[in-house]
Amino acid sequence: MAGSDDENPPPPPPQQTPTQQAPHTVSTIKLHILKKGEYDIWAMKMKHYLSYTDYPIWEVIQKGNGPVSVSTDTNGVIKVLPPKTAEEILARERERKARTTLLMALPEDHLAKFHKMTDAKEMWDAIKSRFGGNDESKKMHKYILKQQFEGFSVSNSEVLHKGYDRFQSLLSQLEIHGAGFSTEDAKQKFLRSLPSSWSQVSLVMRTKPGVDSLSFDDLYNNLRVFEFDVKGSTGSSSSA
Repeated sequence: MAGSDDENPPPPPPQQTPTQQAPHTVSTIKLHILKKGEYDIWAMKMKHYLSYTDYPIWEVIQKGNGPVSVSTDTNGVIKVLPPKTAEEILARERERKARTTLLMALPEDHLAKFHKMTDAKEMWDAIKSRFGGNDESKKMHKYILKQQFEGFSVSNSEVLHKGYDRFQSLLSQLEIHGAGFSTEDAKQKFLRSLPSSWSQVSLVMRTKPGVDSLSFDDLYNNLRVFEFDVKGSTGSSSSA
């Protein structure tokens, strides 16, 4: 009986094809964490990593993902509309995945600064601006950002939310480069930057009790309440 076992050995385990092994190989690749003074090598490794594991995500980071659909409710607050088509759903999912991937590759002490950014391409460019280049170029960029803050203004033809978005983007860049301003300074600067048609509202808001406790977003939402009246008064004065 023992001899019969030798004559019929158990079959060898099935071998995996290269195609079957590929997903395991990809999953074992570690995400490269950005370290001080190593931006160039980090960017190169991230490019190879993303190109190999998920090329569409790399395309989102490099080229952007297109504008999202927005609407304005009865109170004038702008809201991002949920995706409807299969293409929009896929594009939104790729944007989230690209943004999450970049955040996971950043050191923990810098996460809070970049977490506010919702656009992966903008985040990639900001990472390069913050960590790439030499100390002199970084110092110059910080100086330029501060000059842009001091000279910031909202034009008469600019919708309030456009000026708000521009200012928020500038604040994010300043914070990333270690040149951020306090919330109080940012609020006061934005109020002073509004066009002449907002002068009365701006004065009221600057002297309003409790304005110090408002966040910058709360200040913006308070200003939105007055936008219709400001537009109306501007239209009346121009027609007169």
